[in-house]
Amino acid sequence: MDSLQSLGWRPFFQSQLAIDCEWLPARVLAVHRGRIDVAHVDGQATIALSGKSAELKITVGDWVLVDPAGPQVRARLERFGAFQRKAAGTAGEVQLIAANVDNLFIVTSANRDFNVARLERYLAIAHDAGAFPIIVITKADTVETVEEFVSQATRLSPGILVEALDARDPQAVEVLRPWCETGQSVALLGSSGVGKSTLVNTLARAVQETKTVREDDQRGRHTTTSRSMHRLPHGGWLIDTPGMRELQLVDIGDSLNRVFGDIADFASDCRFADCSHEAEPGCAVRAAIETGVLDPDRLRRYRKLQSEDRRNTETIAERRSREKYFGKLYKSVLSSKRQEKGD
Repeated sequence: MDSLQSLGWRPFFQSQLAIDCEWLPARVLAVHRGRIDVAHVDGQATIALSGKSAELKITVGDWVLVDPAGPQVRARLERFGAFQRKAAGTAGEVQLIAANVDNLFIVTSANRDFNVARLERYLAIAHDAGAFPIIVITKADTVETVEEFVSQATRLSPGILVEALDARDPQAVEVLRPWCETGQSVALLGSSGVGKSTLVNTLARAVQETKTVREDDQRGRHTTTSRSMHRLPHGGWLIDTPGMRELQLVDIGDSLNRVFGDIADFASDCRFADCSHEAEPGCAVRAAIETGVLDPDRLRRYRKLQSEDRRNTETIAERRSREKYFGKLYKSVLSSKRQEKGD
Protein backbone atom coordinates (compact mmCIF):
# COMPACT_ATOMS: atom_id res chain seq x y z
CA MET A 1 0.00 0.00 0.00
CA ASP A 2 1.09 3.58 -0.67
CA SER A 3 1.18 6.60 1.59
CA LEU A 4 -0.39 9.78 0.26
CA GLN A 5 3.05 11.40 0.10
CA SER A 6 4.43 8.57 -2.05
CA LEU A 7 1.54 9.19 -4.47
CA GLY A 8 2.43 12.88 -4.80
CA TRP A 9 0.28 14.39 -2.05
CA ARG A 10 1.32 17.84 -0.91
CA PRO A 11 0.05 20.61 1.43
CA PHE A 12 -1.70 22.26 -1.53
CA PHE A 13 -4.15 19.35 -1.65
CA GLN A 14 -4.39 18.93 2.13
CA SER A 15 -5.55 22.55 2.45
CA GLN A 16 -8.60 21.73 0.32
CA LEU A 17 -9.91 19.07 2.70
CA ALA A 18 -12.43 19.72 5.44
CA ILE A 19 -11.23 18.69 8.89
CA ASP A 20 -13.97 16.10 9.18
CA CYS A 21 -13.77 14.84 5.58
CA GLU A 22 -14.80 11.18 5.46
CA TRP A 23 -13.93 10.63 1.82
CA LEU A 24 -10.72 9.01 0.67
CA PRO A 25 -8.14 11.00 -1.35
CA ALA A 26 -7.05 9.01 -4.43
CA ARG A 27 -4.66 9.66 -7.34
CA VAL A 28 -5.93 8.97 -10.86
CA LEU A 29 -3.59 6.50 -12.58
CA ALA A 30 -5.51 6.04 -15.84
CA VAL A 31 -8.68 7.28 -17.51
CA HIS A 32 -10.80 4.97 -19.65
CA ARG A 33 -14.18 5.45 -21.27
CA GLY A 34 -16.61 5.64 -18.37
CA ARG A 35 -14.16 4.62 -15.64
CA ILE A 36 -10.88 5.50 -13.95
CA ASP A 37 -8.11 3.59 -12.20
CA VAL A 38 -7.02 5.14 -8.89
CA ALA A 39 -4.50 4.52 -6.11
CA HIS A 40 -4.99 5.42 -2.44
CA VAL A 41 -3.71 4.40 0.99
CA ASP A 42 -5.78 1.20 0.93
CA GLY A 43 -4.63 0.01 -2.49
CA GLN A 44 -5.90 0.47 -6.04
CA ALA A 45 -9.36 0.36 -7.56
CA THR A 46 -11.33 0.90 -10.75
CA ILE A 47 -14.27 3.26 -10.35
CA ALA A 48 -17.11 3.85 -12.78
CA LEU A 49 -17.89 7.45 -13.71
CA SER A 50 -21.52 8.40 -13.98
CA GLY A 51 -23.80 11.31 -13.19
CA LYS A 52 -21.98 14.25 -11.60
CA SER A 53 -18.64 12.44 -11.46
CA ALA A 54 -18.64 12.18 -15.27
CA GLU A 55 -18.80 15.98 -15.45
CA LEU A 56 -15.64 16.58 -13.41
CA LYS A 57 -13.34 16.41 -16.46
CA ILE A 58 -10.94 14.07 -14.70
CA THR A 59 -7.55 13.42 -16.24
CA VAL A 60 -4.46 11.39 -15.38
CA GLY A 61 -2.64 12.78 -12.34
CA ASP A 62 -5.74 14.32 -10.78
CA TRP A 63 -6.58 13.91 -7.12
CA VAL A 64 -10.17 12.91 -6.39
CA LEU A 65 -12.19 12.21 -3.25
CA VAL A 66 -13.71 8.75 -3.20
CA ASP A 67 -16.63 7.48 -1.16
CA PRO A 68 -15.46 3.94 -0.23
CA ALA A 69 -19.04 2.78 0.23
CA GLY A 70 -19.72 3.10 -3.51
CA PRO A 71 -17.10 3.23 -4.46
CA GLN A 72 -17.74 6.47 -6.30
CA VAL A 73 -16.02 9.78 -6.95
CA ARG A 74 -17.49 12.62 -4.91
CA ALA A 75 -15.20 15.49 -5.92
CA ARG A 76 -12.04 16.45 -7.80
CA LEU A 77 -9.48 18.56 -5.96
CA GLU A 78 -8.19 21.77 -7.50
CA ARG A 79 -5.07 21.22 -9.61
CA PHE A 80 -1.83 23.13 -9.10
CA GLY A 81 -1.28 22.83 -12.83
CA ALA A 82 -2.38 20.97 -15.93
CA PHE A 83 -1.19 20.28 -19.46
CA GLN A 84 -3.79 21.05 -22.07
CA ARG A 85 -4.10 21.62 -25.79
CA LYS A 86 -6.68 22.62 -28.35
CA ALA A 87 -8.46 19.47 -29.39
CA ALA A 88 -8.54 18.43 -33.03
CA GLY A 89 -11.33 19.99 -35.07
CA THR A 90 -12.89 23.43 -35.08
CA ALA A 91 -15.21 23.22 -32.06
CA GLY A 92 -12.80 25.12 -29.83
CA GLU A 93 -12.65 22.41 -27.18
CA VAL A 94 -9.72 22.05 -24.77
CA GLN A 95 -8.22 18.60 -24.23
CA LEU A 96 -6.55 17.86 -20.90
CA ILE A 97 -3.34 15.86 -21.16
CA ALA A 98 -2.23 15.44 -17.53
CA ALA A 99 -2.52 17.22 -14.19
CA ASN A 100 -0.35 17.91 -11.15
CA VAL A 101 2.94 17.11 -12.86
CA ASP A 102 6.15 18.16 -11.12
CA ASN A 103 8.64 17.59 -13.95
CA LEU A 104 8.38 17.34 -17.71
CA PHE A 105 10.78 15.40 -19.93
CA ILE A 106 10.62 17.11 -23.32
CA VAL A 107 11.83 14.31 -25.57
CA THR A 108 13.40 14.85 -28.97
CA SER A 109 16.06 12.92 -30.86
CA ALA A 110 19.41 13.48 -32.51
CA ASN A 111 18.11 13.18 -36.07
CA ARG A 112 15.69 14.94 -38.41
CA ASP A 113 13.02 15.05 -35.70
CA PHE A 114 15.01 17.69 -33.79
CA ASN A 115 13.02 20.88 -34.22
CA VAL A 116 13.67 24.10 -32.31
CA ALA A 117 10.18 25.50 -32.95
CA ARG A 118 8.56 22.37 -31.53
CA LEU A 119 10.76 22.51 -28.44
CA GLU A 120 9.71 26.12 -27.85
CA ARG A 121 6.08 25.01 -27.94
CA TYR A 122 6.72 22.30 -25.36
CA LEU A 123 8.62 24.71 -23.10
CA ALA A 124 5.73 27.18 -23.16
CA ILE A 125 3.29 24.41 -22.23
CA ALA A 126 5.57 23.22 -19.41
CA HIS A 127 5.80 26.69 -17.89
CA ASP A 128 2.05 27.18 -18.18
CA ALA A 129 1.46 23.92 -16.29
CA GLY A 130 3.95 24.79 -13.56
CA ALA A 131 6.18 21.83 -14.38
CA PHE A 132 9.98 21.90 -14.37
CA PRO A 133 11.18 21.16 -17.95
CA ILE A 134 14.15 18.99 -18.87
CA ILE A 135 14.99 18.54 -22.56
CA VAL A 136 16.01 14.93 -23.25
CA ILE A 137 17.77 14.28 -26.57
CA THR A 138 17.59 10.56 -27.36
CA LYS A 139 19.47 8.46 -29.94
CA ALA A 140 22.72 10.15 -28.99
CA ASP A 141 24.44 6.88 -29.87
CA THR A 142 23.42 7.20 -33.54
CA VAL A 143 25.48 10.33 -34.31
CA GLU A 144 29.17 11.17 -34.11
CA THR A 145 28.52 14.14 -31.83
CA VAL A 146 25.50 15.64 -30.10
CA GLU A 147 27.16 18.97 -29.36
CA GLU A 148 25.19 20.95 -31.95
CA PHE A 149 21.87 19.49 -30.80
CA VAL A 150 22.68 20.28 -27.17
CA SER A 151 23.89 23.77 -28.07
CA GLN A 152 20.68 24.60 -29.94
CA ALA A 153 18.51 23.32 -27.10
CA THR A 154 20.52 25.14 -24.44
CA ARG A 155 20.10 28.47 -26.23
CA LEU A 156 16.30 28.24 -26.05
CA SER A 157 16.03 29.45 -22.47
CA PRO A 158 18.49 30.61 -19.78
CA GLY A 159 19.30 27.80 -17.36
CA ILE A 160 17.39 25.13 -19.28
CA LEU A 161 18.60 21.62 -18.49
CA VAL A 162 19.49 19.43 -21.48
CA GLU A 163 20.48 15.76 -21.36
CA ALA A 164 21.64 13.75 -24.40
CA LEU A 165 21.57 9.98 -24.01
CA ASP A 166 20.81 6.53 -25.39
CA ALA A 167 17.30 5.79 -24.06
CA ARG A 168 18.04 2.05 -24.08
CA ASP A 169 21.00 2.33 -21.71
CA PRO A 170 20.01 2.19 -18.00
CA GLN A 171 23.29 3.79 -16.92
CA ALA A 172 22.83 6.70 -19.32
CA VAL A 173 19.20 7.19 -18.24
CA GLU A 174 20.28 7.26 -14.59
CA VAL A 175 21.05 10.97 -15.10
CA LEU A 176 17.29 11.56 -15.03
CA ARG A 177 16.85 9.93 -11.62
CA PRO A 178 16.77 13.21 -9.57
CA TRP A 179 13.38 14.01 -11.16
CA CYS A 180 11.96 10.54 -10.53
CA GLU A 181 12.28 10.23 -6.76
CA THR A 182 9.53 9.27 -4.30
CA GLY A 183 6.45 11.44 -4.52
CA GLN A 184 7.46 13.18 -7.75
CA SER A 185 5.39 12.99 -10.92
CA VAL A 186 7.06 13.29 -14.30
CA ALA A 187 5.47 13.38 -17.75
CA LEU A 188 6.88 12.98 -21.25
CA LEU A 189 6.05 15.05 -24.31
CA GLY A 190 7.45 14.54 -27.77
CA SER A 191 6.49 13.53 -31.28
CA SER A 192 6.25 9.94 -32.47
CA GLY A 193 9.47 8.03 -33.03
CA VAL A 194 11.73 10.00 -30.69
CA GLY A 195 12.00 7.11 -28.24
CA LYS A 196 9.47 8.01 -25.53
CA SER A 197 8.29 4.41 -25.10
CA THR A 198 11.88 3.19 -25.02
CA LEU A 199 12.68 5.78 -22.36
CA VAL A 200 9.63 4.67 -20.36
CA ASN A 201 10.84 1.07 -20.60
CA THR A 202 14.24 1.97 -19.23
CA LEU A 203 12.98 4.31 -16.52
CA ALA A 204 10.27 1.95 -15.29
CA ARG A 205 12.09 -1.29 -16.20
CA ALA A 206 8.85 -2.27 -17.88
CA VAL A 207 8.18 -3.82 -21.25
CA GLN A 208 6.13 -1.52 -23.44
CA GLU A 209 5.68 -2.27 -27.11
CA THR A 210 7.89 -0.14 -29.34
CA LYS A 211 7.84 0.16 -33.09
CA THR A 212 10.60 0.70 -35.60
CA VAL A 213 11.12 4.16 -37.00
CA ARG A 214 10.43 4.42 -40.72
CA GLU A 215 13.75 4.69 -42.49
CA ASP A 216 12.48 7.01 -45.23
CA ASP A 217 11.58 9.94 -43.00
CA GLN A 218 12.90 8.97 -39.54
CA ARG A 219 9.43 9.37 -38.06
CA GLY A 220 7.95 6.79 -35.77
CA ARG A 221 4.59 5.17 -35.49
CA HIS A 222 2.34 5.82 -32.51
CA THR A 223 2.97 3.24 -29.78
CA THR A 224 1.29 4.72 -26.71
CA THR A 225 -2.42 5.22 -27.36
CA SER A 226 -3.62 6.28 -23.92
CA ARG A 227 -2.27 8.25 -20.98
CA SER A 228 -1.41 6.39 -17.80
CA MET A 229 0.86 6.57 -14.76
CA HIS A 230 3.69 4.09 -14.22
CA ARG A 231 5.40 3.52 -10.88
CA LEU A 232 9.14 4.13 -11.10
CA PRO A 233 11.76 2.03 -9.27
CA HIS A 234 12.91 5.03 -7.21
CA GLY A 235 9.42 5.85 -5.97
CA GLY A 236 8.26 8.47 -8.45
CA TRP A 237 5.44 8.26 -10.98
CA LEU A 238 5.79 8.61 -14.72
CA ILE A 239 2.92 9.72 -16.96
CA ASP A 240 3.28 8.48 -20.52
CA THR A 241 1.42 10.34 -23.27
CA PRO A 242 0.66 9.53 -26.90
CA GLY A 243 2.91 11.12 -29.52
CA MET A 244 1.53 14.46 -30.63
CA ARG A 245 2.31 15.68 -34.12
CA GLU A 246 0.16 18.79 -33.73
CA LEU A 247 0.25 20.54 -30.37
CA GLN A 248 -1.81 23.73 -30.47
CA LEU A 249 -1.19 26.33 -27.79
CA VAL A 250 -4.19 27.66 -25.93
CA ASP A 251 -4.62 30.08 -23.05
CA ILE A 252 -0.99 29.95 -21.92
CA GLY A 253 -0.91 33.46 -20.47
CA ASP A 254 2.60 34.84 -19.92
CA SER A 255 4.35 31.52 -20.42
CA LEU A 256 5.56 32.50 -23.88
CA ASN A 257 7.40 35.47 -22.40
CA ARG A 258 9.25 33.07 -20.11
CA VAL A 259 10.38 30.98 -23.07
CA PHE A 260 11.25 34.03 -25.16
CA GLY A 261 12.65 36.04 -22.28
CA ASP A 262 15.34 37.60 -24.47
CA ILE A 263 12.76 39.14 -26.78
CA ALA A 264 10.67 40.33 -23.82
CA ASP A 265 13.76 42.00 -22.33
CA PHE A 266 14.53 43.82 -25.57
CA ALA A 267 10.88 44.81 -25.98
CA SER A 268 10.89 46.49 -22.56
CA ASP A 269 13.42 49.00 -23.97
CA CYS A 270 11.32 49.90 -27.01
CA ARG A 271 10.21 53.55 -27.24
CA PHE A 272 6.56 52.59 -27.47
CA ALA A 273 4.88 50.18 -25.06
CA ASP A 274 2.70 48.76 -27.86
CA CYS A 275 5.59 48.40 -30.31
CA SER A 276 4.91 45.74 -32.94
CA HIS A 277 8.64 45.50 -33.76
CA GLU A 278 8.00 46.28 -37.42
CA ALA A 279 8.98 49.81 -38.43
CA GLU A 280 8.44 51.91 -35.31
CA PRO A 281 11.25 54.32 -34.35
CA GLY A 282 13.19 53.35 -31.25
CA CYS A 283 12.41 49.63 -31.52
CA ALA A 284 14.96 47.81 -29.38
CA VAL A 285 13.97 44.43 -30.83
CA ARG A 286 14.70 45.50 -34.41
CA ALA A 287 17.96 47.06 -33.22
CA ALA A 288 18.99 43.76 -31.64
CA ILE A 289 18.27 41.96 -34.91
CA GLU A 290 20.20 44.49 -36.98
CA THR A 291 23.25 44.18 -34.72
CA GLY A 292 23.09 40.38 -34.85
CA VAL A 293 22.30 39.96 -31.15
CA LEU A 294 18.84 38.50 -31.84
CA ASP A 295 17.99 35.86 -34.44
CA PRO A 296 15.16 37.13 -36.69
CA ASP A 297 13.84 33.55 -36.98
CA ARG A 298 13.36 33.46 -33.22
CA LEU A 299 11.23 36.62 -33.39
CA ARG A 300 9.22 35.07 -36.24
CA ARG A 301 8.56 31.91 -34.19
CA TYR A 302 7.59 34.00 -31.17
CA ARG A 303 5.03 35.94 -33.22
CA LYS A 304 3.65 32.75 -34.72
CA LEU A 305 3.07 31.19 -31.30
CA GLN A 306 1.58 34.43 -29.96
CA SER A 307 -0.86 34.53 -32.86
CA GLU A 308 -1.76 30.86 -32.45
CA ASP A 309 -2.38 31.19 -28.72
CA ARG A 310 -4.47 34.33 -29.22
CA ARG A 311 -6.55 32.72 -31.96
CA ASN A 312 -7.20 29.51 -30.03
CA THR A 313 -7.96 31.34 -26.78
CA GLU A 314 -10.42 33.64 -28.52
CA THR A 315 -12.11 30.62 -30.12
CA ILE A 316 -12.64 29.04 -26.71
CA ALA A 317 -13.87 32.32 -25.21
CA GLU A 318 -16.36 32.70 -28.05
CA ARG A 319 -17.62 29.13 -27.57
CA ARG A 320 -18.09 29.65 -23.84
CA SER A 321 -19.92 32.92 -24.47
CA ARG A 322 -22.17 31.22 -27.01
CA GLU A 323 -22.93 28.35 -24.62
CA LYS A 324 -23.75 30.84 -21.88
CA TYR A 325 -26.09 32.75 -24.21
CA PHE A 326 -27.97 29.65 -25.35
CA GLY A 327 -28.13 28.41 -21.77
CA LYS A 328 -29.87 31.60 -20.70
CA LEU A 329 -32.14 31.46 -23.75
CA TYR A 330 -33.13 27.88 -22.92
CA LYS A 331 -33.96 28.80 -19.33
CA SER A 332 -35.98 31.78 -20.52
CA VAL A 333 -38.02 29.67 -22.95
CA LEU A 334 -38.53 26.96 -20.32
CA SER A 335 -39.71 29.56 -17.82
CA SER A 336 -42.17 31.02 -20.33
CA LYS A 337 -43.65 27.58 -21.07
CA ARG A 338 -44.07 26.89 -17.38
CA GLN A 339 -45.87 30.19 -16.94
CA GLU A 340 -48.14 29.39 -19.88
CA LYS A 341 -49.03 26.03 -18.33
CA GLY A 342 -49.69 27.73 -15.04
CA ASP A 343 -52.12 30.09 -16.74
